[in-house]
Amino acid sequence: NTAIYLLYANARLESICTKAKAAHNTDVEELIRDGTAQIVLGHPSEVNLAFFLNQFADMMEVTLEDLYPYHIGDFLYNVSNAASEFVTQCKVLGSPEMNSRLLLCRATTVVMRQCFDLLGIRHVNKI
Repeated sequence: NTAIYLLYANARLESICTKAKAAHNTDVEELIRDGTAQIVLGHPSEVNLAFFLNQFADMMEVTLEDLYPYHIGDFLYNVSNAASEFVTQCKVLGSPEMNSRLLLCRATTVVMRQCFDLLGIRHVNKI
């Protein structure tokens, strides 16, 4: 569960969002502001990633009950694995599902950044 692996997974997702704006003129922040695009979970790796993201609140509740930060680290590791599987198995840029998958990438980076902040790990956009 090394920090560099976790940071790499986050930086990889950030890179995809940056490339979408540069190469495909699609800004994920505009997609969020417009509210017209939705996350559609079609591929099993998308469902798996969303499953782990959905456990964030439960993980935080357990962590607040016993005050053991390893719950955050384990959660972050599981999200990183799911995110790596997602970007390996699903084409994001230039695919018909690009907007949905970009939103899933951004949702993942938001959750990962919150975990990094809670653990005192400075998150980065590039490695």
